[in-house]
Amino acid sequence: MELILKKDVENLGFTDDLVTVKNGFGRNFLIPQGHAVLATPSAKKVLAETLKQRAFKEKKIIGDAKTEAEKLNGLEIKISAKTGEGDKLFGSINNINLAEAFEKAGVSIDKKFITIAGGTIKRTGTYESTIRFHRDVVVTVSFDVVAEAK
Repeated sequence: MELILKKDVENLGFTDDLVTVKNGFGRNFLIPQGHAVLATPSAKKVLAETLKQRAFKEKKIIGDAKTEAEKLNGLEIKISAKTGEGDKLFGSINNINLAEAFEKAGVSIDKKFITIAGGTIKRTGTYESTIRFHRDVVVTVSFDVVAEAK
């Protein structure tokens, strides 16, 4: 089944992408949730016109995303957390904590655009996260999880 995405769908595509999915996934999830519409010939023509109009606007959006990404260069993020024996954390650190740390550093990033390898962190150390500002602008940032002073 060929569909045109109306919203970004994780592990499938971005807005206005033409994707092919299994019939059940499209009919039972994507279309009822409003994430996609059928790719009829007329819908494809409308999509082509929309993409043509958006092409020059996209350059400005990518430029803005690159400027935001430049703010992260040289930025050192340290997240302090309570620890137990050795380097184990009480609880865990995830993308929400990382978004708050970026906010304190002066860069506003929505938590849904931050991905930490492995999902959550349960030990102190240095880790890397991937931040997606735009589909073409993806930055990898390293950060430290340190023990909170007792």
